[in-house]
Amino acid sequence: MSNDDRSFKERFWDPVSGFAVTFGTQFKKPVTEQYPQQKEPTEERFHGRHQLNRHPDGLEKCVGCELCAWACPADAIYVEGAENTEEERYSPGERYGRVYQINYLRCILCGLCIEACPTRALTMTNEYELADTTRESLIYEKQDLLAPLEDGMEAPPHPMFLGNDDTSYYAPEPKESAR
Repeated sequence: MSNDDRSFKERFWDPVSGFAVTFGTQFKKPVTEQYPQQKEPTEERFHGRHQLNRHPDGLEKCVGCELCAWACPADAIYVEGAENTEEERYSPGERYGRVYQINYLRCILCGLCIEACPTRALTMTNEYELADTTRESLIYEKQDLLAPLEDGMEAPPHPMFLGNDDTSYYAPEPKESAR
């Protein structure tokens, strides 16, 4: 059928019928999530922003082994380890993570770094609002990732409080045998 054969009625309704969906939804009540004002709770196992954990005395759990950086498929983690000394102790082990960075421009929040961590120093929180206005602010440094100090914790460097060696920090507590 050529354009000349079509009736005036068909030529008039073709463009109008294209807007039928638009006109139909224009007068319906919108179903919009009120995101910034009403935040929905995340699921319990949600993978969000990373956190470097501490021991109960405030020492860092990270021993600077760099396994998290090796496990990261996106190459988003940079760790530089350093040796602990008796004068400056940041973790109970021989080493600590002197430099720790996570580049959230690269991170895919897969959690492989969490699985690779032998000391459970790195975990993921439920925080999901990671957007920012500059690229530099999405590279989180160690001070941005460290868990806050709670009551009874002391900011490192300080000597070990929970025991004289790192075994008391990393070995499980001996359980009393049931008799």
